[in-house]
Amino acid sequence: MRIPHPIPYQGSKRNLATEILRYFPERATTRIEPFAGSAAITLAAAARGLAAHDVINDLNKPLVDLWRAIVESPEKLTRQDESLWRAQQENRREYYDKVRDAFNRTGRPDYLLYLPARCVKASVRYNADGKFNQSPDNRRLGALPATLREHILGASHLLHRKTEFSSLDYREVVAQATPNDLIYMAPPYQGVCGERDPRYLKGVLVDDFVEVLESLNYREINYLVSDDGRTGGRVHGRKLPDRLKLHLLELPAGRSSQATLLGRAEVTVESLYLSPALAESLRLRRHYPRRAAEQLAFLEARR
Repeated sequence: MRIPHPIPYQGSKRNLATEILRYFPERATTRIEPFAGSAAITLAAAARGLAAHDVINDLNKPLVDLWRAIVESPEKLTRQDESLWRAQQENRREYYDKVRDAFNRTGRPDYLLYLPARCVKASVRYNADGKFNQSPDNRRLGALPATLREHILGASHLLHRKTEFSSLDYREVVAQATPNDLIYMAPPYQGVCGERDPRYLKGVLVDDFVEVLESLNYREINYLVSDDGRTGGRVHGRKLPDRLKLHLLELPAGRSSQATLLGRAEVTVESLYLSPALAESLRLRRHYPRRAAEQLAFLEARR
């Protein structure tokens, strides 16, 4: 089936969803996405009936509120979206700034739905005070109301009455997992060793993250971790330590648009790590590509 995607989001895993879902168990009691963002994997998995219950979590509370509105009050949200979309026609830049200011004051879900669809490259950015500060792309109007309505209603249909929403630190969320559950994690990849990153309200410290994975391994929890890996010969960050005994896969993500602009034909490869418990349940052999330590990486560390 066609997977609905109501929230445009830079870094969404929608194009890799089919490959990632190959490594999902056929059935899990609960599927947990601690860094939900656009929840592309949750939506794709729900369309295939891969869990009885979903947890959508993100530290960005307005984003979680938006997901709650999509799932629980889709008709109201579509009416709000159409009103915003039609009101922008006369002066796009002025109207965008007005909506952005209103969102930073109120956190209203319909305002947040509007902003990524109109901002530069659908790339959400926040300032040091946690305020949305990305500029608009005045060539973009966002999806037509009728089109977005289809995506909102489709997502609501897939997740209604089976989804729990939270805005907690990822450590609190994964601590609730049991061996019958599945966790999919796509944490922020760049600049994550500081306390914050302009793309996120708060960064993820790599050493803390490794400790969390060690705890999940000890409890034999099934989980997957996505990483943006490398582009050509350039590695993005630091690999997860071998002591975690993760099963490592490379997923081709297409040509790098940035490299293409610079005249280089380079392919971006994203990494997918499977927990020992999950790899064993899927009967996968541990596999590390040649020169994995140099080629595959995770979470850029401040030296």
